[in-house]
Amino acid sequence: MEKPKEAAAPTTAGLRGVAAASSSISDVNGEKGELIYQGYNIHDLATKSTFEEVVFLLWHKRLPKTSELAALKQELAENYQLPAPVVDLMRSFPREADPIDVLRTAVSALEFYDASARDLSRSKALKTATRLTAQFPALVAANDRLRRGLAPLEPDYTRNIATNFLYQLRGEMPSEHDADIFDKCLILHADHELNASTFSARVIAGTLASLYAGVTGAIAALSGPLHGGANTAVMKTLLEIGTVDKVDSFIKQALTNKRKIMGFGHAVYRTEDPRATHLRRFSKEMGERVGDSRWHEMSRRVEEVMMREKGLFANVDFYSASAYYSMGIPLDLFTPIFAVSRISGWTGHILEQYADNKLIRPRAEYIGARDLPYLPIDSR
Repeated sequence: MEKPKEAAAPTTAGLRGVAAASSSISDVNGEKGELIYQGYNIHDLATKSTFEEVVFLLWHKRLPKTSELAALKQELAENYQLPAPVVDLMRSFPREADPIDVLRTAVSALEFYDASARDLSRSKALKTATRLTAQFPALVAANDRLRRGLAPLEPDYTRNIATNFLYQLRGEMPSEHDADIFDKCLILHADHELNASTFSARVIAGTLASLYAGVTGAIAALSGPLHGGANTAVMKTLLEIGTVDKVDSFIKQALTNKRKIMGFGHAVYRTEDPRATHLRRFSKEMGERVGDSRWHEMSRRVEEVMMREKGLFANVDFYSASAYYSMGIPLDLFTPIFAVSRISGWTGHILEQYADNKLIRPRAEYIGARDLPYLPIDSR
């Protein structure tokens, strides 16, 4: 009688499907195409809320009252200004340095100018989270101006994060329409459960390192092309294609050559990414606003071809590319802008980790040899 085969050991490659933490911050239902922040559906937040409200929600597990929102906005504005030594440090960086690497290094340096950086009590950690959330946009905008030979602009302390960032980046006050769309984009990118950068932040926070350390590690994880940077790759592909009439032949040839088309498919979602639903609309609106809808039209056609040929849905990166490009945002700032939003989620997870901390120390499934005899070097 043939011996029954042993069941294959469950794979843990990439920790796919492994619950590594308990969290109330956000949840992704890949089968339903659902994303919630602290119990609130992303569709409601993206149409009714503001980024500052979402920041409060991620940190406090509830939406703010009017007075609480006003207090948070005031505290954020009071922290817009960057420490002068950090700006001087950024001046010394090569102008060709990748902006996401500049952000990572500058954020690490910010810790030197925060006297309570190592105080992990809830009240002090919240102040540090506020400081980081306020200064991320300023760092990205300042670096872009410095590399163009321009002086960083003083912040407008009366404006929200989205408006002030676009002002400090462009050198002129954005329209209400542009600022509102950018604000919604920040909401859509604020958190997404235990993605690579968020998990990195929690692992670092689990050692009781500072928020600056956790966030610096998160930026490092985001800089990898398999995490951040996909929307930049999407826009480069659209620029390479050039016109709508070339989409079909380009995509078919790319698929034949086994070339990956960025912005499609997701590790969790099995239907449309709910964030893409809104970004598709923003892409259309921005194209119409600037009088150049070809990037949106090309995106729509690429989406149709990819669905027909591969059955893949667009993800959050796909339409954010043409939306940001139509705003006049440089391609290499797309990933740092992701961080400008995700700092709210990263800090939320770190605060949650501190509140009930246990060192994150998983085991590895050993697959190497055992009991090898040690041979003297002249016998090997």
